[in-house]
Amino acid sequence: MDFFKYIHAVGTGEKGNRDLSLEEAKDMMEQTLNRTAYDEQIAAFLLGWRLKPETIDEFRGVVEVCDGFIKKRAVPNSIELGYPFDGKVNNPFIFPLVAKIFKNSELNLVVVGDDLAPAKKGITLKETATSLKLDENIYYFDRADFFKEMHDLTPLRMRLGLRTGLNTIEKLTNVSLSDYAITGIFHKPFVQKYVDVFSHRYKRLALIQGNEGTPELFSKGRLWIADGNKVEEIIVDPEYYGINYTKSWEKITLSESLEQTNNPSDEFLKLARLNAAVFLFVAQKAASIEEAYEMLNG
Repeated sequence: MDFFKYIHAVGTGEKGNRDLSLEEAKDMMEQTLNRTAYDEQIAAFLLGWRLKPETIDEFRGVVEVCDGFIKKRAVPNSIELGYPFDGKVNNPFIFPLVAKIFKNSELNLVVVGDDLAPAKKGITLKETATSLKLDENIYYFDRADFFKEMHDLTPLRMRLGLRTGLNTIEKLTNVSLSDYAITGIFHKPFVQKYVDVFSHRYKRLALIQGNEGTPELFSKGRLWIADGNKVEEIIVDPEYYGINYTKSWEKITLSESLEQTNNPSDEFLKLARLNAAVFLFVAQKAASIEEAYEMLNG
């Protein structure tokens, strides 16, 4: 279809805007990834789509099309960690420490990285993963290798400079065909959106109020576990486990981030252990977070 039809659907104002059907969303995304639409048209649509805002059917259509482009490689016994691509600004990544704690847990971690995307100007997972010697139980996938079409949209998105619907759907790629997945959210209203779009793709999906939108818990927050359409909410508080880590509110550099990961404080190690316990619980390796935490301290 003419791509202008989709711009018109999201860019004519409150009275003129309309939602795309599932099939229209699929066609829009195919044209976007194949770059058969002009860059200016793609940018115009992405901006209008965010403001409209997006619907579940639209997200489902986009995800379905992305599946057809992604080159998947199964990682047995794994949990996919869905990170945003705009990086972390104030705190280091904790997943490398979690992997070390997991060495005897028979659970693999899957992470995906790429170049920086809008809107934060943070330290990317790719910068971190490629600057460290990762343990064997971390499987790092670079999006430029397995989903080049989405990777190639990054310069356009950076020129736009704003978050779009792609920020929402791109964190969970299912590149590893993992049974389990966890991703971070900022706002509770997004819980049901993620459940409706992604829960059927995994045996168990979890959402967490993680640090800077990541699946990493640095302070008291909520964890949502989706088993089908049933969603359970759990409060996770590091202080309950005797952890007194103080997260940073100041911008850090890549070298400072790597230093904290390579030479962690005792409290940061405890926090990593709690995150590991959360992942074990999500992956059904323990009946509760408390049980998993005790296992890791045993």
